[in-house]
Order: sequence, then structure tokens, then C-alpha cells
Amino acid sequence: MTTIAHPDFTAARFTSYPDARFTPAPADGVLPEGFFTTTNLPTYVRVDGRWRMPREPRMDGALVRDAAGELWVREGRRVRAGEQVVVGKAEDGSEGVYVNMAYLMEEGEGEFKFMTSEVSREKPIDYAHMARVLVEERERGGYPIWVTGPALVHSRARADMTWFVENGFVGALLAGNAVAVHDIEASIYGTTLGMSGAGEATSGGHGLHMRAINRVRQAGSIAKAVEAGVITNGIMHACVKHGVPFVLTGSIRDDGPLPDVVTDNLAAQDAMRRHAVKATMAVLVATALHAIATGNMLPAFVTEKDGSLRELPTICVDSSEFVVSKLKDRGTHQAFGVVTNAQDFMHILRLYVERELAARGTAPKPA
Repeated sequence: MTTIAHPDFTAARFTSYPDARFTPAPADGVLPEGFFTTTNLPTYVRVDGRWRMPREPRMDGALVRDAAGELWVREGRRVRAGEQVVVGKAEDGSEGVYVNMAYLMEEGEGEFKFMTSEVSREKPIDYAHMARVLVEERERGGYPIWVTGPALVHSRARADMTWFVENGFVGALLAGNAVAVHDIEASIYGTTLGMSGAGEATSGGHGLHMRAINRVRQAGSIAKAVEAGVITNGIMHACVKHGVPFVLTGSIRDDGPLPDVVTDNLAAQDAMRRHAVKATMAVLVATALHAIATGNMLPAFVTEKDGSLRELPTICVDSSEFVVSKLKDRGTHQAFGVVTNAQDFMHILRLYVERELAARGTAPKPA
């Protein structure tokens, strides 16, 4: 993956810049006038003559210094009265905050870069490279988060997603109520939204997703339904059996919802954010709103244990170029767009991952 060099802070222009200015927050959830608004790019704050990176970076946050002197990126609603918040607008270091945008302009010779690929259904898709990145993430003990929409289940990519969970390629699953509902419906009734595996409507099928929700509510949770043998296969079954955390968030159109669904928007943001801050890779498949929400929470980079930086590989898959373009337009610069349907993407990516594992002499994990 593309590495990102730290700026040379010994250069004269950096040593001449002032420390960042801090102003206390006037009230809980209220930022001081003129607060600095963060991006998802590598950001450095000058404190006591030293340039430091804040923890938990993301776009649309504030730079906050806690009582112990630690720097954080915080959503405005989470800032408490009296906490010290960076003020200023300049991103070039002249006000004590430097945002590294230089690496976005760099062109690598013959090097694959996620962020430089234009969104087009006519461009070739480098599945082999994506497979290598995914396998390397597993080997290094990374934390790939997968963000999926219900089309992944309806398009018959459910078995492939289950395989990725079972074989250790999913650090966490972020999705909406519908993904879990239709995956569970497929396990119990063999249908999704009442459609058979052949895509044909079934008698009384329109109500099967409601019956699936009711079975899980009777059990008390998805995990309890798995333990009771109500859910015997599929994505949610694999998550429970393999200890893969999942966050299911609600929407105003949800049926049920399932008992595990987080229906409060702010609580849902916090639940997703707990995984976004640990992400070392993101795969966003067939979901516009969840993809953009997750993209807003992600930094564009990963900080390694030795302090070095690399690009955070982010793959966005959708049948519409509009969705992938919109994600990039919302600031997720590093997103690599794959314009295809979920079924084809999941089938082909799994094939290439299996080839990569075979080439390395690494067998998939037993289910």
C-alpha cells in the first residue's frame, strides 16, 4: 500500500510557526467560535513547540486537548464545557495546525494507488491486488471493516460474505436492519424478501421477513437464536460463531426491527465509530448511506505501531457510478471505486483470495 511520509518539521517554515491556540468550550456540546474543523487527512498540531498527531482522526470533528494533555479528534456533541479546543482556520501550519495534503498530489510510477483511480464501469478491476491487500491485512492482524447493504444478500452473494467471515477476513460488520433480517430469513425459510434462490416469488413470501424477525425477537437476540438452533447458517450465524462483532443500525423504514438493532442515531454513530477508529481497511458493498456514513468516520490513513503512516485501503462497490462518486465527493479521497453488482464482486474477490491463499500455501480456515 501507499506509504505517507511525515513532513520534515525541522524545516525553517515549520520551526517558525506558532503553537496552536486553544479556547475552552463554552458549554456541553458547544464549540467555541472559530474552532478548527478537521479533515480525514494526516493532521499535526503544534503544542509546546512540538508537532503532534491527534488520536482517533476523522473528518468533521474538533481538535480537543484533555486534562492529561492528550490530543483527540472529537465530534462537537461529545465535547464537554471547559475542554480545550483548537481555534483557527489555516491548514498550512501558520496557526499551529498542519494538514498534510501534499501526498495527494504525488504520482507513483507504475504503483497501484486506490485514491488515483477514477470512477468508471469501463476501467479494469484489479481483483488480484485487492485480494493481496485483504490477505495481507489478515496476516498482519489488521482490522478490516465490511459495510454492506441488503443487495448483497438478495444478489446471492450471501455465501461469499459468510466465507469471508468464517475465514478471518472480517474484523467487524456494519450494516442496517435489513441485511440481518434477510440473511436470517434465508437461513430459516430459504428466501429473501419472499424470493426463492432462483429469484421467484413464493406463496406467502411477502410475510416471511416479518416471521423471521419474530422468531429472533422470541429468542431474545441474534446470538440466542443461533444458540437455540433457529439460525443455522449465513452471515449473522458466522459472526456469532466466530466472534466477529457487528453493528446493526436502524432507519425510519425498518420492520421490527431485530432486537440487536441500535435505533438511536447518536448511539448508532458511536457504535460504528468504535470500529471505525480501529479500521485498517474498509470494504463498502452495495450501500450508499452506510458507505458515506462510515467514510465520514474514517481517516484516510493508518498509523502503524512504529508511528509510520500508510493509506487506509477503502474499496467502495456499487452498481451505480453515482454512489461511488458521491462517497469520494464527500471527502473519502482514498476510496477505490468498483462499479459492478454485489454478486459478481463477491464471487470474483473470493476466487482471487482463494488463489492468493493457494499461492502462499495458506489454507482457508475451517468453518
